[in-house]
Amino acid sequence: MGMDFSTLRTLISRYCAGEENWVDSRTVYIGHKEPPPGTEAFIQQRFPDNRIVSSKYTFWNFIPKNMFEQFRRVANFYFLIIFLVQLIIDTPTSPVTSGLPLFFVITVTAIKQGYEDWLRHKADNAVNKCPVHVVQHGKVIRKQSRKLRVGDVVFVKEDETFPCDLILLSSSRDDGTCYVTTASLDGESSHKTYYAVQDTKAYRTEKEVDSIHATIECEQPQPDLYKFVGRINIYMDSDPVARPLGSENLLLRGATLKNTEYIYAVAIYTGMETKMALNYQSKCQKRSAVEKSMNAYLVVYLCILISKAIINTALKYMWQADPNRDEPWYNQRTESERQRHIVIRAFTDFLAFMVLFNYIIPVSMYVTVEMQKFLGSYFIVWDDEMLDEELGERAVVNTSDLNEELGQVEYVFTDKTGTLTENNMEFIECCVDGHVYVPNIICNGQVMTGAGGMDMIDSSPGPDAREREELFFRALCLCHTVQVKEEETVDGIKQGIHQGKSTSFYISSSPDEVALVEGMKGLGFTYLRLKDSHMEILNREDEVERFELLEVLTFDSVRRRMSVIVRDSRGERYLFCKGADSAIFPRVISGKVEQVRARVEHNAVEGLRTLCVAYRPLSPEQYQEVCHQLSGAKLALQDRDKRLAEAYDQIEKDLILLGATAVEDRLQEKAADTIESLHKAGIKVWVLTGDKMETAAATCYASKLFHRNTQILELTTKRTEEQSLHDVLFDLSRTVLRQHGTMTRDNFSSLSGDCTDFGLIIDGATLSAVMRPDQEDSNSGNYKEIFLEICRNCSAVLCCRMAPLQKAQIVKLIKASKEHPITLAIGDGANDVSMILEAHVGIGIMGKEGRQAVRNSDYAIPKFKHLKKMLLVHGHYYYIRISELVQYFFYKNVCFIFPQFLYQFFCGFSQQPLYDTAYLTLYNISFTSLPILLYSLIEQHINMDILKKDPTLYRDIAKNSLLQWSTFIYWTVLGVYDAIVMFFGAYFLFDNTTFTSNGQMFGNWTFGTLVFTVLVFTVTLKLALDTHYWTWINHFVIWGSLIFFVVFSLLWGGIIWPFLNYQRMYYVFMQMLSSGPAWLSIILLITASLLPDVVKKVIWRALWPTTTERIQTKRRCLASEPSTIFMLSQTSSRISF
Repeated sequence: MGMDFSTLRTLISRYCAGEENWVDSRTVYIGHKEPPPGTEAFIQQRFPDNRIVSSKYTFWNFIPKNMFEQFRRVANFYFLIIFLVQLIIDTPTSPVTSGLPLFFVITVTAIKQGYEDWLRHKADNAVNKCPVHVVQHGKVIRKQSRKLRVGDVVFVKEDETFPCDLILLSSSRDDGTCYVTTASLDGESSHKTYYAVQDTKAYRTEKEVDSIHATIECEQPQPDLYKFVGRINIYMDSDPVARPLGSENLLLRGATLKNTEYIYAVAIYTGMETKMALNYQSKCQKRSAVEKSMNAYLVVYLCILISKAIINTALKYMWQADPNRDEPWYNQRTESERQRHIVIRAFTDFLAFMVLFNYIIPVSMYVTVEMQKFLGSYFIVWDDEMLDEELGERAVVNTSDLNEELGQVEYVFTDKTGTLTENNMEFIECCVDGHVYVPNIICNGQVMTGAGGMDMIDSSPGPDAREREELFFRALCLCHTVQVKEEETVDGIKQGIHQGKSTSFYISSSPDEVALVEGMKGLGFTYLRLKDSHMEILNREDEVERFELLEVLTFDSVRRRMSVIVRDSRGERYLFCKGADSAIFPRVISGKVEQVRARVEHNAVEGLRTLCVAYRPLSPEQYQEVCHQLSGAKLALQDRDKRLAEAYDQIEKDLILLGATAVEDRLQEKAADTIESLHKAGIKVWVLTGDKMETAAATCYASKLFHRNTQILELTTKRTEEQSLHDVLFDLSRTVLRQHGTMTRDNFSSLSGDCTDFGLIIDGATLSAVMRPDQEDSNSGNYKEIFLEICRNCSAVLCCRMAPLQKAQIVKLIKASKEHPITLAIGDGANDVSMILEAHVGIGIMGKEGRQAVRNSDYAIPKFKHLKKMLLVHGHYYYIRISELVQYFFYKNVCFIFPQFLYQFFCGFSQQPLYDTAYLTLYNISFTSLPILLYSLIEQHINMDILKKDPTLYRDIAKNSLLQWSTFIYWTVLGVYDAIVMFFGAYFLFDNTTFTSNGQMFGNWTFGTLVFTVLVFTVTLKLALDTHYWTWINHFVIWGSLIFFVVFSLLWGGIIWPFLNYQRMYYVFMQMLSSGPAWLSIILLITASLLPDVVKKVIWRALWPTTTERIQTKRRCLASEPSTIFMLSQTSSRISF
């Protein structure tokens, strides 16, 4: 009966959606075998197959799904409505005039997205159809990867890639380990060690593996690559045995098996539930400031459009109030029209006017902007100055939507290690009980041949201290996760450390660990290998010492330390622990703490990375207690990480301090020059790092973030312990405001010479206190606002001891401040991903801490120095180009449609179009589109060398200055002025009844064609006047567009086209050109339209020039000087002769 209740309980917990077990865990039956009777109910769950689907569409849903996505855009939806209105009611223009541009935009976008999706389908098929080996009925069979199911036992050979997420059951190695590279997942090329389940590692043949009877309970799939919680229940002859499963047992899809002949593993997550698939899903969409401006302008123009339609509708009915005008003899209404209600008639007329004026909203602007961003992004990829020869890597553009945002950055948040520094560690020294040791020959982290001795900075320790010294060296040789590999050739270079006859080298996921182990080699203790759970080291006497590795307490960024528990040959057990000084010193109960602390602080000030080393001897009883704590935490399915952290906290205590190490991480090439240039450009640079304050501050001085005359303000735990946070914040606030008066400095004034530069240093703990919601205590004040006020008045900020989440919080805080500045985050490690995703622009560096930052970024660059050109040159150009593109598009459409509005006053508001249907359709598609697209791709208003040499030019375009409302209004007013000149200029010429040479009078289509001709020439020449960088392709496109318009007009009006019902443009263009006054009016009206803009520019440049305009003028002067200098030199040479 009890069994029935147990089964019922399991059924309820599995199938009730509200049950936590169902939501948070899954049960996998290895080899699809039912558990033995009486253990648990066999409920086969449904899991997805192993198909990877990165495509968005299928053959059947492409058209409806793509159309739905495209018509979610406001502009596309608006034009669809206009097109439908034209189809439904009698409108003055043909539905083709709206339908064709819309069809063009929709088709181009659909083809682009369809092609990209086809490539994704192709890649998916290649992956899904690759063969994998599966154990079934004691034999290995081949099947396609997509047919793999959860519970299948997979056989993988060396150098093969794992087809899904697997739990390692056994390997060809006796100890049940295998080596894996995860370069395709996180970029780390090092060999990582994974462990088979202890009870199944002996099963090494197909039949043995097929006989395994076990189930796995584990968490549901989640995207964290480094986290996995599970438990395996193995059914032996006796009671079932439960073993914990962690990330060390999980082999991820995309990783590759190395240095291991073969493995057997069970599929745990398949297809779109693998961690790789969950990580590659799309990130949230970021929108640039320019796109937001475009949408705001669009709303304004939509209001103008509606206003025009309402005004014309009202005026029409005022005009028709006179019965003679309402029904003139030549246009009497039908009976049905007379019977219609006036509201319906008015609404129909309103819609008709909306259709007539709808071209003021530029639908083609969106497709032009898309093309400009997509094609323009290749200039970053093709830039040879952003190619790193050493890495063989170019800059990468993951999204082209934010190109122009690179020209608007006001804050740069940068990581320190691997971003500002090289992350190439070099062992400098170690300190044991106050005695300092330096290896004698170390170069770039590689120990040279014969480096067996050591130099000592101070006096040699006495005989009593020698044991402690060797214990310290042994601790560093044992407390790590370094692997030893035989000599390999990497890019033609042999890497290795020589030890007698054999040659090997160290690899690890942490460069610090390799530097420390290599440093110990220089001091006489060599780590040899890990074999059969025993670590071997070679001491100074060339004797091999063996230590059994009992437990590894892995490093994490919260604890900031790692530990190992080992047993020596005498059976004594030790816990060796190394970590940051802040993580070790509070846990130390004895040792020469003050001497070591003094040396750590000295090295930190020098900019070195320091680690402290401590140990604790464990009695058998203590070790049993440790084992009990760890096994209890490891077996937990719920909150395993939390329970492990609590267990580690209990174990890593009562330590005895041994000493400390110092490792140097050198600044990247030109990092200081880049930061200095960013400062001159008015960009504030913040360094967010997990390092200790002294080390980070030294790096900030070296990289010129802080200068020697910078007044450092500290907002740290040390200071808040002495006085309350409230008092510290108000003191700092008074300090900065006293210097600058009551006025708040803007983002750029921090560089003015008459102001003291302030630099702020804040640590993670104090930041947490600042970010905490306001207390009920009235004295607490609004800490965030005060903190932001202090930061605004500082030229640079250093945030140290930061957790990854705090980095994102800082970025979010600045983003949300009242100025809403544009932020950029740059980093190279997984701990930088959160801030990269949070910032407006995220940049990943192709460093040594993996590729997670690169994969999650908007752009990726090989080195920090490339940020200078990316912002000051590419960002500057992108913003200049797209701002001109947006303003120009609105301008040319105002010029285009405002004459149509004016024309209604002269045609009784009858909705008569001014332009021919072909002109209405092709104006934005053909006649005026290519010149602005080309301008937005290749325009260079200033030479790129000048932009690099003079970073202050970046300030001219800051704060979206070229898309301010004042600039927008100027372009709109200019468009209205040009439209008035074109319309009334042509009107007054026609008022005198212009005749052609044969005495014929001009008609309304000739009038419209004259206005349209002036329009096309005016807007194209306006762009030509704005162009600073002329190439043959500019000339070809600008003059070619004008020639195309003329040729098209001649052909359109010169041939009788059979597909047209009526041809109102027949011979109109030729007739217009045959008139001398028409030629004169075209020239005069183009000149009159362009003149005010030219005059305004000349006056503005003379009286209020920007820095950019001064440099442009100076360049023209210098360009004209060589000929003068040449003439003078010729004269002087003749005189001297």
